[in-house]
Amino acid sequence: MTTKQPPTRREFLQMSAAASAALALTSCGGAVAAAPAPRAGTPIKSRGYAAFDASGVLKPWEFERRAVGDNDILIDIKYASICHSDIHQLEGDWGPQQYPQIPGHEMVGIVAAVGSKVTRFKVGDRAGVGCMVGSCLECERCTHGEEHYCERGETLFTYGYPDPRAPTGITQGGYANNIVVRDHFAVHIPETIPLEEAAPLLCAGITTYSPIMQANLEIGDKVGVAGIGGLGHLAVKLAASKGAEVYAFTTSPDKVKDILAFGAKEVIVVDDLQKLRAHKGRLDYLINTIPVQYDVAAYASVVKPHGFYTQVGMAEAFSLNVSTIGLSLSRVNFNVALIGGIPETQEVMHYCADASVRPTTQLIQASEISDAWVKVKNKQARYRYVIDAATF
Repeated sequence: MTTKQPPTRREFLQMSAAASAALALTSCGGAVAAAPAPRAGTPIKSRGYAAFDASGVLKPWEFERRAVGDNDILIDIKYASICHSDIHQLEGDWGPQQYPQIPGHEMVGIVAAVGSKVTRFKVGDRAGVGCMVGSCLECERCTHGEEHYCERGETLFTYGYPDPRAPTGITQGGYANNIVVRDHFAVHIPETIPLEEAAPLLCAGITTYSPIMQANLEIGDKVGVAGIGGLGHLAVKLAASKGAEVYAFTTSPDKVKDILAFGAKEVIVVDDLQKLRAHKGRLDYLINTIPVQYDVAAYASVVKPHGFYTQVGMAEAFSLNVSTIGLSLSRVNFNVALIGGIPETQEVMHYCADASVRPTTQLIQASEISDAWVKVKNKQARYRYVIDAATF
């Protein structure tokens, strides 16, 4: 007689995603009574801070969101946080942009209205939106929790992507007072985590959580985190929460005390790449969040042969220069990860709430955004700027 094994984490996520997709595609009985969408068919007035060119200077802008559809929810945004990706995209590092454009893919708030077919949310719920707001919801990847890898190429990212439903012609992000989004692409925010602290988990959190979880770490594994900014500081906290010995690599000496407090066993200040030689072949796994060009092979050298190295930071033009001979000498398994699907984004929210993993944040007003962008580029953020949406 064989004993049925419990589902693996991936199988669980796939089953959860399939159920979520089914809810998104069909209307079922027993739904919670919902408040009607405001003036059906009428675009939603919105205000926020937009880039009008590639200068990196953001200014107030009033615009319209699409009307709340049958499967949509309207979220009154309370907080939105700043990701280095916002800067890369709006300053044109990843290609020409359409302006005006509202950045932001880490936003949380309160559901203000729901469409007639929405069953997953009700008015008054705490909700968040991350890096994507649409996909086909029908292909195998979309129905198995990988909407960011939609087989039809219909993943719709949160800002700057063509969207015929949007009055401005493109998706507009979270540096604003509200957002209209398909309910499938919003996640519930547990009551046990403050909204201000939940916002960074919607990109920085899921981007680091997904590869760390897929690495199947065991207690005592030696894990390296390179680049201790918005993503990296959460990677340290998440890896430490899984029982790993965390070795952090930073170019900022003034961050050492903070990083040790985040749970790192050791902090290596990389003011010279020669410092990495002392750690050659030491680590089981490395996650690198550096969002600019750097010497990949030098960092790969600290990982054991046949160990794993995940890149999550996205440099200019989405490209890194890699020495193949340098990388071959380490013989690591090098891969690049892109955020995570909706079920896994919901998972990281609950994990961080339950495990008391919180981002370290600095609350700012909307008028401080442009200055905050400069500080992010200069490695001065400590460690995620969160915007008070009441100031838009």
